[in-house]
Amino acid sequence: MAREPAGHSLQATALVNEVYLRLIGGRSVNWQNRAHFLAVAARLMRRILVDFARARRYQKRGGGAINVTLGEDMPLSAEPGRDLVALDDALEALAKLDERKSRVVEMRFFGGLTVEETAEALRVSADTVKRDWKFAKAWLLQELRT
Repeated sequence: MAREPAGHSLQATALVNEVYLRLIGGRSVNWQNRAHFLAVAARLMRRILVDFARARRYQKRGGGAINVTLGEDMPLSAEPGRDLVALDDALEALAKLDERKSRVVEMRFFGGLTVEETAEALRVSADTVKRDWKFAKAWLLQELRT
């Protein structure tokens, strides 16, 4: 939410409220620990933010997509919602290559989990999370540039 522009219509409290409603409204979950809860919350936050950005872009653009040819030297969009959708698409591509690396980004970026919390949630070492995080950031940067 910190990356969104001022006056963004989805406020942090609304996001937390929506996550809470989805957590209690869904099926009963046997929470293993705090890290498990935070990992699920991070995934829900990602879904909510991306869905919101897609809906907003759809409405803002009149419901239709405009095809634009992008050059390799073009920067990312100045519109944060568009970047969020591009990041989500790139994370889906990364998940096809390595699901764990995609989950590390999801937990760290969307959920704000620390390296240690992410390691606990994924049941791997903190060093593994650090390596995955470093690789995923480089891979995503390359993917988003193309």
